[in-house]
Amino acid sequence: MRIIITQNTTLDGRVEMLDDWFDPQAQDEELTAELMRQSANEDVLLLGRQTFEDFRSYWPHATDDTTGVAAHLDQVDKRVVSSTLTDPGWQNTQIISEDPMRAVAHLREQPGRDIIVTGSITLAHELISEGLVDEYRMFTYPVWQGRGRGYFHDGAHSARPPRLKLIDSKAFPSGITYAAYEPSS
Repeated sequence: MRIIITQNTTLDGRVEMLDDWFDPQAQDEELTAELMRQSANEDVLLLGRQTFEDFRSYWPHATDDTTGVAAHLDQVDKRVVSSTLTDPGWQNTQIISEDPMRAVAHLREQPGRDIIVTGSITLAHELISEGLVDEYRMFTYPVWQGRGRGYFHDGAHSARPPRLKLIDSKAFPSGITYAAYEPSS
């Protein structure tokens, strides 16, 4: 399987949502179609604990969702990386509690399509540092946040972000742009 990090980001590269620039229900039809196209290849949704809890508290209760995201998330195989969570409380969910990078590397070796990571900033940074990411997808919103964690770790001890090659891009009527990259040797 391939590990793909999909993040919503601001023009200044911030993925941590400290302001109200992202609304999962306020998407134009073309953006929704792109998200559903990508979801069709998703075998596993891999999340960190905080993002998982955020998703679990919102999506299963979104009965008026017209995007199809809620139905997809209920059905997809979900894995949550957590050393504290004991009961996922959401169908089709398994907890990865020990040696998460080894478990994810093993999952990556299994046959199948895509393992999608979204949000889960700490987990995403660890996967990038371990060289386990096969594709990077960025949905860039036309806002400037000026603070918050970025797509790539900014810390002094972080690994250098990989060199990337553009493999796909699109612009949507809402002003959001999409770009997908894969590591280039």
